[in-house]
Amino acid sequence: MDHSASLATFPIRRLRRRAEVLTVGIITAFILCFSVWCLVAPKQTFSENENRALASWPVYSFDTLKDGSYMSGIQTYLSDHFPLRDPFMTLKTKYEMLTGREEINDIYLAKDGYYIEAYKTPKQQKKIITQFQKLQDAITTGAKENVRVMLVPTAISTYNAKLPNCAPDRGVLRQVDTMNEIYAALPNMQKVDAWSALQAAAAQEETARTLASGDADGAQPVTDAGDTDRTQASGDADGAQPVAEAEDTGCDTSAMDGLYYHTDHHWTTHGAYVGYQAYCSAAGLSPIPEADFQKTCVTTDFHGTIFSKLHDSTVPGDAITLYENPANQLTVSYPDTGEVTDTLYNRDYLAQKDKYSMFLSNLHPLVEITNASADSDRQLVLIKDSYANSMVPFLVHHYQKIYVFDTRYYRFGPSSFINEHPEVTDVLLLYNMNTIDTDLGVGGIF
Repeated sequence: MDHSASLATFPIRRLRRRAEVLTVGIITAFILCFSVWCLVAPKQTFSENENRALASWPVYSFDTLKDGSYMSGIQTYLSDHFPLRDPFMTLKTKYEMLTGREEINDIYLAKDGYYIEAYKTPKQQKKIITQFQKLQDAITTGAKENVRVMLVPTAISTYNAKLPNCAPDRGVLRQVDTMNEIYAALPNMQKVDAWSALQAAAAQEETARTLASGDADGAQPVTDAGDTDRTQASGDADGAQPVAEAEDTGCDTSAMDGLYYHTDHHWTTHGAYVGYQAYCSAAGLSPIPEADFQKTCVTTDFHGTIFSKLHDSTVPGDAITLYENPANQLTVSYPDTGEVTDTLYNRDYLAQKDKYSMFLSNLHPLVEITNASADSDRQLVLIKDSYANSMVPFLVHHYQKIYVFDTRYYRFGPSSFINEHPEVTDVLLLYNMNTIDTDLGVGGIF
């Protein structure tokens, strides 16, 4: 037996054992320190990035322990309050992108820098139709003959060609099919065809983009042109317009932003203008030319609801442009808060993540808008979701008074209000097709 060889390997085994003990010690210390950090680190109650309340520690009881809700509540709490949660989620998203994923958390990574939500077939379509019909049936004034329905398709329909080639929603316009089924079930209501207007505008936009990108000459492809626009909009490129200067110069970003925001499910102000044109066509009104509005770019750093679902903090922001008519003489009243102002915008929201809430100052059960310079004495009741908030600035030109109802919060029934105000001449139901199925306000429409 070679004792010299055994003695020679003894120091190596001892060093290896010490290294293993040291490694285990470091890992154990890291886990303990990280666990303590998780417990003692300051906790937030609201995630501005995800625009939602974070989970609180669950209340213990024998019943919650028995049914498993207590343990699942702890798991949700720890997930919501995990240290460095946002950077880790960004890292996860980036990894999935690098592996070739084209859909993350039901968000398609579409062309031209767009992030588009997948569409889910509605489960309460019959309820939507029933509630709409109940409203018209309940109206006893002359407004009954002027009830219009405006269902707005989202980017997954209008920008369907931008979806990844293998996306299940590409080439399948289920949203439009559902929309047409609802219209067909409401033959006594006037239809506002936002789909055709947005489809035509998207075709014009794509033609202009193709010409601008130089595709005809074999130059830069369209998708690269879109990426360049996104970089400029975020202010990352050299010479890009910062927010303050953009507001001073009143930059017009309608062509750059298109019909929908890249990181949010809403349409842009330009998209809302296209919807306004469709409404005017249905209501027999003459729309104000888009060029006649005073345009102001108020931010280039809007990160919306889709951004929150994608969890990628490196995505550039969107620009928001206001279209204002200097001729308007407005009085805007919020009965729930008692506030009265002369503007349709609350710019305080520009300092927050939820910048779209600048339109009509976020959510209110009822907003009363009077325009002393309106071109008629007609009055409109608008029952809506948040898509309508950015279209109201166009509608005020045509109505002396507009009553804006959000039936998620208004509890007294718009039909009763209309019957108590016979001076109301028109009623508009405006909802986008992406969230109408889950909109709690549908139950209180009439």
